[in-house]
Amino acid sequence: LTLQADFCCCCSSIGVPRCGASLHELNKALKIQLKANANCVWQIQKNVNQTIRLIFSHFKFAPSSSCETESIKVYDGPSTNSPLLGQICNDTDAVPVLQSSSDSLTFHITTNSMAFTRNFFVFYYFFSPEKKIENCGGQLTGPNGTLTSPNYPERYPEFTYCVWHIQTAKNSKINLQFQDFFLELDPNCQFDFTAVYDGLTTNTGLIGKVCGVAQPTFESSSNVMTVVLSTDYANSYRGFSAQYTSTPLLAPVEPNTLLTCSSDSMRIVLSKSYLNSLGYNETHLRLNDPSCSPDVTDSVIFSFPLTSCGTTKKDEGHSITYTNIISLSATGNIITRQKSIQIIAKCKMENNSTLEVIYITKNNIIQNTTAVGKYSVSMSFYDSDTFSKPVSESPYYVDLNQTLFAQVSLHSTDANLLVFVDTCIASPQPDFGSPTYDLIRSGCSKDDTVVTYPPLEHYGRFKFNAFKFLQSSPSVYLQCDILICDSKTPNSRCTEGCISRQKRAISAYTWKTNTIVGPIRLKRDLRSADHSDHRNTVQTNTLMHSLLVIKAVHAESDYVFRKSYERKDFRFSNVTVFDEAYKTTRAHFPKPQTT
Repeated sequence: LTLQADFCCCCSSIGVPRCGASLHELNKALKIQLKANANCVWQIQKNVNQTIRLIFSHFKFAPSSSCETESIKVYDGPSTNSPLLGQICNDTDAVPVLQSSSDSLTFHITTNSMAFTRNFFVFYYFFSPEKKIENCGGQLTGPNGTLTSPNYPERYPEFTYCVWHIQTAKNSKINLQFQDFFLELDPNCQFDFTAVYDGLTTNTGLIGKVCGVAQPTFESSSNVMTVVLSTDYANSYRGFSAQYTSTPLLAPVEPNTLLTCSSDSMRIVLSKSYLNSLGYNETHLRLNDPSCSPDVTDSVIFSFPLTSCGTTKKDEGHSITYTNIISLSATGNIITRQKSIQIIAKCKMENNSTLEVIYITKNNIIQNTTAVGKYSVSMSFYDSDTFSKPVSESPYYVDLNQTLFAQVSLHSTDANLLVFVDTCIASPQPDFGSPTYDLIRSGCSKDDTVVTYPPLEHYGRFKFNAFKFLQSSPSVYLQCDILICDSKTPNSRCTEGCISRQKRAISAYTWKTNTIVGPIRLKRDLRSADHSDHRNTVQTNTLMHSLLVIKAVHAESDYVFRKSYERKDFRFSNVTVFDEAYKTTRAHFPKPQTT
């Protein structure tokens, strides 16, 4: 078979490799082979008003390669200038699944100079996030429980991506056993697979990936586990039925540490007994800035603002990470028999939560633990455009067409953050059913009375004139999307202002969150309420009962995508760089081996 032009890969006249493609199909699978010094870019784009799920179900880099010299970088947009979604390299301990925020996505593969054939199996598909599959993922709690694939024991659907989060009591571990398991068989589990992770997310360490016919068993190291089911568009079987149980841990898991993060500060708690077991005490501890000392009670506690004590900040596209290191300094000037230890604490501000990671190195051995928190954000109405005096009374009674001033405030000690009001819609229904009315969309004013103010440090501000819905509920609810960006990032979404839909996913932002303020009502309703003893009903010409909701929009940090595909006859395209380029086809039944 001849190779499609989109996948033509060859060498130029001077021997420089050329590869990559512009992909416009609704779904496609690629088998990619690359040799040394490759620099290849694949762009996926189709104007279908859907998002893209991209899955790297198998990857093999050159042995001993590092992320700096050999990697796959995935960008949330039509070029490598778009925000970075994630990076995959030799030490990636997961089955990477990434999801775009719009209808375009780009991935870039580079290899080093080592003579070695790299192999990658990649497939993608467009899907609508609002379309849900029944019995596909969810939260499982309690000491034991069961989970089954969608439609079990019938065939599972195509383009399925399900994530189950299992959490049991503290100081326990989870045993997951599959009584029945039948997924498409492949030596590398490239097509349909189940992956099990040792933690709350898909980036907490892969326990195992399995497909075919089996009865696998998995065990976690703590009280949390994540299970993923991913399927493509062909050869569907009955899936799986599994049950989990929990058992107490025999002893506390070392190290006995606790990390909590807020938008203001980082707090690290260390057990004295743990330090003593290593031959240290609180006098041996120091942060990046040695002048920051701990409070010592029954525990050793470091508590400090995110921007102090030598804390470093790294902007990673859709997240910001604050890192500090506690070093345990050995006594003596020449030799030591004590273990070399560093406690590395990270607060990662990502999507609608703060992912807290603390891990300890002991002579190159790393142990880690995670927790969850949130940015602190609030919203208030103000009585003027000076935004100096917030409105404290509730309900907030106003006149029709009165100018209302709203401010979103981020409570953080990091001065290099910006707040941006991206979208606000109004509805007479709290579930935002029909009808709805746009006030702000993608930073653009959609109502003639709306005025948005330029981003000012930790404040996002706008004003609009009070209105009411005709022939509808007297209440008005307002739902807003708020973005938080690093002010030092050039051309971030927070500084772009109004943009068109086509450009919406290109610029970087860090976080989205939600908050509530309200209600607002007409002053005439207040007068009506004063005379309610003389009426059977209260006049309902209410202006607004407004709950300003800044809606959380998540992507699993941990590299997670959703999917929805169109069935195709061709299973994958085979791409070889520096060798003869070719493509094979595979019918739905059976699946021959590819070369």
